[in-house]
Amino acid sequence: MTAGKLFDLSERVIILTGAAGLLGTEYAHGLSQAGANVILADINFENCKKLSKNLNKTYQTTSLPIKVDVTNPNSVKKMVDQTIQKFSKIDVLVNNAIFSEAATNTTTFENYPLDVWEKGLDVNLSGMFLCCQESGKIMKKQKNGNIINISSIYGIVSPDQRIYGKTRTVKSAMYAVTKSSVLNFTRYLASYWRGTGIRVNTLSLGGVEENQNSTFKKNYSNKTMIGRMAKRNEYVGGLIFLSSNASSYMTGSNLIIDGGWTAW
Repeated sequence: MTAGKLFDLSERVIILTGAAGLLGTEYAHGLSQAGANVILADINFENCKKLSKNLNKTYQTTSLPIKVDVTNPNSVKKMVDQTIQKFSKIDVLVNNAIFSEAATNTTTFENYPLDVWEKGLDVNLSGMFLCCQESGKIMKKQKNGNIINISSIYGIVSPDQRIYGKTRTVKSAMYAVTKSSVLNFTRYLASYWRGTGIRVNTLSLGGVEENQNSTFKKNYSNKTMIGRMAKRNEYVGGLIFLSSNASSYMTGSNLIIDGGWTAW
């Protein structure tokens, strides 16, 4: 098989949660460019509709915008049902929906609000659970499927609070705990669905350069071997790899793309 065909996603049907977000939009373009029909699932339905028009026009694929609340079982089931009604199958599920506080969060652990903690657990873990559960039912019937759970370097190592400088910004325990849990949830599902044709892997990411202050960007960059933060399109290749036949012998694994942050 040629390299081009290894990474070819033509006619693949891919559910992408969190599609309206910064990285979700990049993933949607990358998957569509590789030939996939992408279900753009997000609570922000208006942005998904705009993105869908852009993708369909640019890549001549068929994307489907769907409003979904991943914490609501009925909403998740409706998303899966709509996908099946349109495409009759689900090849790949990308669990990209996330709840994370703003970078300016200054709440200490001792004063961290319980409702924010619970919101993070609901979206980052229970939402992933529900999406895997409903999509897995279809994939099991198909005897084929591929699930990719998005995690973070802060699911592998503890947040380094020093990189935030004197801003008193604190990366929360909620984010670290939920992203760490994703790793073993992936292993559990890969083991549970062994022999069914379903593969499950994690994609763990480093930080993306946006509008952070110069002190943070310098401190963060010094923690990486490459010496900078990621550009927003630099995770697309890893996602296409995991979505395609190029990763056909891979399950229960964690693909880390972090500029060397966790390799020191």
